This record gives sequence, structure tokens and C-alpha cells, in this order.
Amino acid sequence: MAPTVLVVTALEDITADWVIAALNEREVPVVRIDPADIGTGLTFGARIGAGAPSWGGLLRTASREVELGEVTAVYHRRPTPYTARYQRFPPQQREFAAAEARHGLGGILNNLHGAVYVNHPAAVARADFKPAQLQRFTELGLLIPPTLVTNDVESARKFAAEHGPIIYKTFRGLPRDEDGHAGAIWAQRVDPETFDDSLAVTAHLFQAEIPKTGDVRVTVVGRRVFAQRIAAPDGALDWRRGSWDDLIHAPVTVPVSIEAALHTYLASFGLVFGCFDFALTGDGDTPEHWTAIECNSNGQWGWLPDAPAITEAFADILSRKETELR
Repeated sequence: MAPTVLVVTALEDITADWVIAALNEREVPVVRIDPADIGTGLTFGARIGAGAPSWGGLLRTASREVELGEVTAVYHRRPTPYTARYQRFPPQQREFAAAEARHGLGGILNNLHGAVYVNHPAAVARADFKPAQLQRFTELGLLIPPTLVTNDVESARKFAAEHGPIIYKTFRGLPRDEDGHAGAIWAQRVDPETFDDSLAVTAHLFQAEIPKTGDVRVTVVGRRVFAQRIAAPDGALDWRRGSWDDLIHAPVTVPVSIEAALHTYLASFGLVFGCFDFALTGDGDTPEHWTAIECNSNGQWGWLPDAPAITEAFADILSRKETELR
């Protein structure tokens, strides 16, 4: 058997490119695919039976092929949605073909026997809900902002009266528009005087504004932890809203108890990797200064000063150099 790393992502993914380059330097066999290429550019024949209790068979792209039984690790990044493959189809046919591809090819790729997943898409899906994240943070003893999830205007007004000033956040980013352009709604301060019955239309997330002295992004890959304090030059409430090239970074030490909680958090969701955001309310020397905001289990990290070291951490896990993932 030739142990192989399967990288599942879209064609244009610089972050994945870095990890693949690191694996190539280690002479680790790598096959990269985008499942949405299913068709003549991506074919497969997977078999299972009493004599072969795990999926085996060939997966072929235009330039590579891999025996499924030889895949020892899967780096599941950001593949193109299956629906993109079938945009020219009528709606019913499009939904049917995409569902069949997702449950057929996706069902194989997500259940490769003995493979390490970074991260498994099912684990990412479980951990993708902010209410679940906040609850797990509190269970682990981490501080979080007082939070309300509601569609009731009176509940929102009462929360603001108790915890103001408050901020509003979305649960998800904006979907792409008809022209394919993505958008974002940043965390923002809100005036409860503007609340009305339109809040009933959908769910809203309100939090007490933390009097923060700074923000920290903590990237955890296996047992390795990378932490950077981040500041926007204009002091923006949400540092993501401006140019990331202008952000100011400084390494910061994560308190031991916080680091232990982050490892436990990932393990509880079956994750190997996660990007955690914290608000600091002091100099960061003690756990009481750290307020947990959220965890992105498929977050971007290539823009961080730690990117070269993070790349090697991914390569360690995918090449099975780091075996202790918990």
C-alpha cells in the first residue's frame, strides 16, 4: 500500500496549495480533487462486500488516480458545491443530480476506512452552529458574552436594557447574489430604539458588547497552538471588515487552562483543527481576560504571520507524523 493524502477542495485554493507543497517536500503522495468535477473529469468505481468490508476501487481525475483503500488522510477544505456542476439543468433535475452525487460520491469520500480527516465534514456540520459553540464554551468553563437568540422584539428590548450596549451578529455569511458575488454583515452596535416587529421574520443573535482591549485568533492544529493578537488600525469593532493586509499582529501566549479547554472543545466535536476568536479585556495574562466568541472549524489561516508553521502542522497530521490528535 502507498499511503496517500486526498485533498478535497476547489481548484483555486491557495491555502490548500501550501499544504500540498509541504507534503510534496516530504515526498508524501497527494491526490487533489474537487467532487463537483464529477463527470468525465472525475470518475470512480467503489466496491464493498462481505469479502471486502471497506470501500475500495479507483478514483480518477484527468491527471491522477488513487486506490481508495490507500488513502490514509483526507484534507477536506472548501470543495465547490455539487449544485454548481448542474447549473444548466432544470431545477428538479439539478437538485436530483446534486443530491445523488452528494450521497453517492460524497458518501464514499466521507467514509474511507482508517483515514484521518482534517476535518470530517460531518464534524464541521455539527460544530457549525453558534448556539452549540457558546454552550460548549460555557460547559468548559470559558467566559462568553451574555447572549440572546430571539425573534421577539420585547425579548430583544429587555436584553438591551439589561446588558446594553449590545451588538448584533449574523449566524452565517450572506449567500451569493445572482451575479455570484458574496457579501458580509459585520458585527455592529445596534440601537434598541430601532427594534420593531420585523425582528419576528427570522432569528437574531444579540450579545453584550465586551469592553475589549484587543482580539486574539487562536489556531489549533492537532496538539499545536498558534495565537496572534490582532488590531485594526482604525480600531473597528469587527477587525474583519477592513483590509486584512493592514491588520497589526503580535504573538500572544494562551493561558494553560484556556489551551486545555480548546483541545477538549475540538475533541468533543470530533475535530482536529479549529480557528478560535477571543476578545481580551486585559493584558491576556490570566484566563479571566479571555472571552470566547466563536470557533470556525474550517477557518482561513493563510493570512496569519504563523502561516508557515501552521502549514507544517497540517503536513505533520496528514502525513501521520503527529499521531496523538487528542
